Amino acid sequence: MVGIIIASHGEFANGILQSGSMIFGEQKDVKAVTLKPSEGPDDIKGKLEAAVATFENQDEVLFLVDLWGGTPFNQVNNLFEAHKDTWAIVSGLNLPMLIEAYASRMSMDSARDIAAHILETGVEGIKIRPEELQPKPKAAAKANAQPSNAGAPGKLEYVLARIDSRLLHGQVATTWTKTTNPTRIIVVSDNVAHDELRTNMIKQAAPSGVKAHVVPINQMIKLAKDDKHFGGQRALLLFETPQDALKAIEGGVPIKTLNIGSMSHSVGKVQPNKVLAFDQDDIDTFGKLKADGVTFDVRKVPADSKENMDAILQKAQNELNKQKKA
Repeated sequence: MVGIIIASHGEFANGILQSGSMIFGEQKDVKAVTLKPSEGPDDIKGKLEAAVATFENQDEVLFLVDLWGGTPFNQVNNLFEAHKDTWAIVSGLNLPMLIEAYASRMSMDSARDIAAHILETGVEGIKIRPEELQPKPKAAAKANAQPSNAGAPGKLEYVLARIDSRLLHGQVATTWTKTTNPTRIIVVSDNVAHDELRTNMIKQAAPSGVKAHVVPINQMIKLAKDDKHFGGQRALLLFETPQDALKAIEGGVPIKTLNIGSMSHSVGKVQPNKVLAFDQDDIDTFGKLKADGVTFDVRKVPADSKENMDAILQKAQNELNKQKKA
């Protein structure tokens, strides 16, 4: 695996490392190196060398630095000269670039290939509101955003179906999008479809090159049966509740596996782990989904280990039973 070193003036490297972990999960062979106000070039050089020494593969190292020409960059560049055939440096680090680097390590084993690949993502991550201030995308880029057979006869292909009370947020827009490569993100919810503000926010949160839609459940059922207009379209479905997912599946949306990301806590619910909360209706709904042949993939991000949904539901049921007796 390609090792990654994040280097910066001050605590920026530590902060963005923590942000990346929150979105993509903890990462192996990634180190943050900081230059403090009281330190000089030799200090950060020593830190860089020590960080590289911890990597399993020291031949393939990608350096992500904050500023071209600054002291962190200059010291990285000095070390780079002896390894320029395999190492790579990218400056102007932002969070979309870091997330893309994490995702790229899953399929690329060259620091130089990853460096070339993440540049576009770093640039695309810079957006402006109001939107009229944003430069217009080039025609070629817009054409490449959709597969060449988009709109051809065929049904939607489902690359992920997820229950997440937060719907479209950082973990979905970056991590899951990078690993499943959808052309469309579809929020399936009657409540959200009738909320203009939430609908607009979701559409604005879509990652570059992916269209976001919000549709009522019955509309999603109709779309799933349409075999004339969705050839080449890869859909990532987001449900706010298990009840919405059950209604869609029983209506004919062909989902065999549900990724369980988060279910927010509210009055009357129990919380058997950090991100999932249930009431009796939720537990009963998951029982119906299981009876319908649906399997559950309990993970916040792809890098997480899968949790046992049966054990989580049993713990939730036990806690609800205790509440009833109290």
